[in-house]
Amino acid sequence: MTARNVSFTLNGKPATLAVEPRQTLADAVRQHLGLTGTHLGCEHGVCGACTVLLDGDAIRGCLMLAVQAEGLSITTIEGASPPEGLSVIQDAMQRHHALQCGFCSPGMVLALESLFAHTPCPGEDDIREAISGNLCRCTGYQPIVAAALSVAEKNRANLGAAAPSA
Repeated sequence: MTARNVSFTLNGKPATLAVEPRQTLADAVRQHLGLTGTHLGCEHGVCGACTVLLDGDAIRGCLMLAVQAEGLSITTIEGASPPEGLSVIQDAMQRHHALQCGFCSPGMVLALESLFAHTPCPGEDDIREAISGNLCRCTGYQPIVAAALSVAEKNRANLGAAAPSA
């Protein structure tokens, strides 16, 4: 097959790649750009390890072809992490011991980044729904939910918003 150029914004910077038409976005990001925080698990869209943000929404990088990213904005875990230290969500996950083997962590963080971008003060049901497509075999989900709830509570305090009724 003939490689095709695809141009998009990756982690806030313009990127152009020559990719095979059948190459997934997850594979292209890992193989061409060396951004290995986007993990490959099931490669069927079930586990969520390959989650990236597409124009701010969490999607499965293994289900999207790289050529479909033309003109769009992609954020990987590398782009969601500040140059120094941790993001608010990453810090909360660390404090709540929501990181164990780390395989699901990038996808979990990005799923929560998308949730908080759309809903700054989500309730527990919203959080569980947002991470429902991300499998974790280590934590039992409770520490991840607790971490996200702590971020929501901090956002509520900063915004002066009332707690949602679960």
